[in-house]
Amino acid sequence: MGMETASRMIFLVVFLGWLMVWVLLPTKTYKQAWTPKLNTKLNSTYFGEQGTNLLLFTFPMMFIASLSCVYLHFQKKSKNFNSKSVVKSHSLAFWRRPLLVMAPLGIVTTMELAFAAMFIALLIWSLSNYLYVSFGHLHIHKAGEKVWQAKFRSVSLRLGYVGNICWAFLFFPVSRGSSILPLVGLTSESSIKYHIWLGHLSMILFASHTIGFIIYWAMTNQMAEMLEWSKDWVPNVAGEIAIVFAMAMWVTSFPHVRRKMFEVFFYTHHLYVLYIFFYILHVGPAYFCMILPGIFLFLVDRYLRFLQSRRSSELVSARLLPCGTVELNFSKTPGLTYNPTSMLFINVPSISKLQWHPFTVTSNCNMEPDKLSIVIKREGRWSQKLYHELSSSVDHLKVSVEGPYGPTPSHFLRHESLVMVSGGSGITPFISIIREIIFQSQSANLDVPRVQLICAFKDSADLTMLDLLLPISGTHTQISKMQLQIEAYVTRENEQSFTDSQKLLQTIWFKPDPSDSPISPAVGPNNWLWLGVIISSSFVMFLLFLGIVTRYYIFPIEQKTNESYHFSLRALWDMFLVCTSIFIASSAIFLWCKKQNSMEVKPIQNLEVPTPTSPGSSKFYVMDRELESHPQQSLVQATKVHFGARPDLEKILAECKGSDIRSLSLWPKEDAT
Repeated sequence: MGMETASRMIFLVVFLGWLMVWVLLPTKTYKQAWTPKLNTKLNSTYFGEQGTNLLLFTFPMMFIASLSCVYLHFQKKSKNFNSKSVVKSHSLAFWRRPLLVMAPLGIVTTMELAFAAMFIALLIWSLSNYLYVSFGHLHIHKAGEKVWQAKFRSVSLRLGYVGNICWAFLFFPVSRGSSILPLVGLTSESSIKYHIWLGHLSMILFASHTIGFIIYWAMTNQMAEMLEWSKDWVPNVAGEIAIVFAMAMWVTSFPHVRRKMFEVFFYTHHLYVLYIFFYILHVGPAYFCMILPGIFLFLVDRYLRFLQSRRSSELVSARLLPCGTVELNFSKTPGLTYNPTSMLFINVPSISKLQWHPFTVTSNCNMEPDKLSIVIKREGRWSQKLYHELSSSVDHLKVSVEGPYGPTPSHFLRHESLVMVSGGSGITPFISIIREIIFQSQSANLDVPRVQLICAFKDSADLTMLDLLLPISGTHTQISKMQLQIEAYVTRENEQSFTDSQKLLQTIWFKPDPSDSPISPAVGPNNWLWLGVIISSSFVMFLLFLGIVTRYYIFPIEQKTNESYHFSLRALWDMFLVCTSIFIASSAIFLWCKKQNSMEVKPIQNLEVPTPTSPGSSKFYVMDRELESHPQQSLVQATKVHFGARPDLEKILAECKGSDIRSLSLWPKEDAT
């Protein structure tokens, strides 16, 4: 525990120091007193004008990202659940309570609102100090220019500076395999809303920055500046191209467009590559170093995901439920471990070669060491095509995956009682939690919480989703050892439909394909350690390449011509060296781990079945029938179905007994999958 506390203190001190640099950046003291001294000591012939920003803005976050990989590796090995953490969890309970539930912010906790207020305060502080310093030393850029026009230009310029602060944080939430997010108990899935907030905020600032300059050029008769690509300063054309791509992404990202035309949003958002490219050309290498950590870590994560997705994963079987839900069961390596409520991104090339969709992992890596399962509800166009393809007696399906990505070890086992409330397909995350509790209940020295599952469905056919609480494998599970109570509500029917009760649950077994492989970690079982090696080695490689190129290529050119090296070409060099370093380090370690995994993975046994589909009835349709499976029998006995009613949550929660009760609620999202 001492080492864990010391590590967290180091992370906190370094992060606070990094934040303080951002706080001091716009001040007069930093600009006039510190900057000249820092540039003299840090801007060498090896790094040029980037030396100061590399040390102050890039290095701290890269240090945290690398060291946190080691920390997470040992935390994963220890799986430390102790009483002190429980107290800590209770002390933070107030800050984690929802405070606002409103569009477009979504559900906002007290802690999130506090940090959002501090971030807005940082932006206001930065803008006010930038303007204070610039107004004190106002530059007239053209003869005859009025003071108010010069101030208008200064405001427009500083809005771009403030937007750059948003970019420093923008890419951290979208790194799915991030080593920084788990330090604060976040996942990419849970923090994607921060990316949305930062995206909207940065677009407001950059749009104001662009419009402001266009108005300024029009007022001062300098519209020709819009077509300027300066050799030694900021190229205006690059910024204009960047804002065009950004506007296309912004307009299509609004909820109404995203939900109604998901494909438009999805494909348009891939313009981020061009947006980043022209943005960096516009701001130059020095400002690029200020926002480099988020982009660098995102590129590492994105390339590793690309490498993992090149392999076709072995899909062993699928369960088709009468309610239009599909459970896909993949083969996985025993070394792949994950926590409950993890997410798996899948791509089915026969449906779309580019679309990736996230789904909750419902299997448990302890109960099913060689299987991984996800559940998909047939709702959008993509999922309907998948269901139709599986229903057409297909004997093999090519599927690529990324992940799984999940939270750090959950604390739900520490509570005395759990109350889970779900609607429709929102039950899927709870399946993995219940399976984990079933597994933990087999241990004689561990007390597991009582579980009350309250689930609401539209039709009685949806009751078959309760069949997914137990795995498809023949694992002998004794759910009688856990206290499980299921209250199922069918809201649109007053009694069970006998027509639906005749429908059968189908299990489809797929023929093995030699080109398919079990799902495995992108960089092996010790994925956190290898990720740390990739991050640190690629960053050191980037610094070495940058020093060599600057000292032995750019510096001699500047000496020979007695002019500064081309502004945009220097930015191009930076982008090229970042990508090259990540490519070399990630590819080498990925191939090494792939070779090691291939030596350890046992050949997958062929699953021979008499027919491609095996029908069976749901245990939750005919509840008075003679049951063959004891686990299923226990599950049915624990279930009470209410027809034509909705759960009275206030009454149910009031009747819960115990001093340590945790309630969880999940409802299906509106999406286009």
